[in-house]
Amino acid sequence: MLYYLFTWLHDAFNIPGTGVFQYISFRAAAALITSLFISMIIGKRLINYLRAKQVGETVRDLGLEGQGIKQGTPTMGGLIILAAILVPALLFAKLHNIYIIMVIFATIWLGAIGFLDDYIKVFKKDKKGLPGRVKVMGQIGIGLIVGFIMYFNDGVVIRERVRQTAYVPTSDVFNMESGAEKTRIYSKIPVKSTKTTIPFVKNNEFDYSWLITWMGHGAKNWTWLVFIPIVIFIIISVSNGANLTDGLDGLATGTSAIIGLTLGILAYVSGNIVFANYLNIMYIPNTGELAIYISAFVGACIGFLWYNSFPAQVFMGDTGSLALGGIIAVFAIMIRKEIMIPIFCGIFLAENFSVVLQVTWFKYTKRKYGEGRRIFKMSPLHHHYQKLGYHESKIVMRFLIVGIMLAVLTIVTLKLR
Repeated sequence: MLYYLFTWLHDAFNIPGTGVFQYISFRAAAALITSLFISMIIGKRLINYLRAKQVGETVRDLGLEGQGIKQGTPTMGGLIILAAILVPALLFAKLHNIYIIMVIFATIWLGAIGFLDDYIKVFKKDKKGLPGRVKVMGQIGIGLIVGFIMYFNDGVVIRERVRQTAYVPTSDVFNMESGAEKTRIYSKIPVKSTKTTIPFVKNNEFDYSWLITWMGHGAKNWTWLVFIPIVIFIIISVSNGANLTDGLDGLATGTSAIIGLTLGILAYVSGNIVFANYLNIMYIPNTGELAIYISAFVGACIGFLWYNSFPAQVFMGDTGSLALGGIIAVFAIMIRKEIMIPIFCGIFLAENFSVVLQVTWFKYTKRKYGEGRRIFKMSPLHHHYQKLGYHESKIVMRFLIVGIMLAVLTIVTLKLR
């Protein structure tokens, strides 16, 4: 909103200083600061309100050290995160940008699902919360919407390099005779495409239409049958990965902040034609605006850490975790970096995979040997280290260090091919 106001003031009255809102870097910094401010101001008041209403977390006894002090800690703190993301985004981003519209809608959609789950647990006293199938249906719903927009909306394009041949006049300095030589000219034109980025490969692009070339001529027109299910799978996986990671104070929030910073860098260079040409990566028009949204995202996570770091004064609940994971997934899809998710979301992947391995192995051994056996002492993975005797803060810090290493590796892939 402020973008439009200051643009009008600049164009109509040429007021000094109003033109600064044209710069993405300024608006991204303003969104980050505003997000931190909102988190700090709203956070304390919301925590006091939740505590007064006795909106506390019921912690299931897992036999872990320190669980007793968490009993009754206010939950649904994800509302702080949602407010700290959405308000700066509405203030500083271009609201007519299709990517901004998409990610705002995804944030509200998944935040609402998480809020409903927390509401049932807290106010209806139902520990199961929202049925799992309802959550998945909600995630499939937003996956369908994002997938259809990415595939069919005319505003979602990339700039593809097209090689052309031209004849340029030259002169032979020895014979002084006119001549002509071939030269290659690369131009960039906006096109609808299902291409995405694949790391560690020289020509680092992968087209989903290649998956159905076996269907013969005209198969490319049916690429959406492959693309949309992949989008749905990514959103469900990353959203649930963030949810599983939210088990220790500050773990999900800190990890999400690191991932958000990584995505912000990727969005900025992908949406800037100069950096995209220099790095020889896919140029995606209008995605630079997403740097503003992800700045608010990072600010919200850091601001929430003020209250969520050990010992936590508030838990985000599913209201926050489902939204954080969903934002990361949708953001990666929009900037065509979803194949890199296993790298920069390595913590989420490890948490998800540990649960899948534990459950699968337990069922297999129970069927084969008559008793279930476990790979980890407890899953998700962070609980395994708690069972080994590591302090919660040490586990969180080491996970965050690994997250930073994965973030650096992700950025390095821009040139490591």
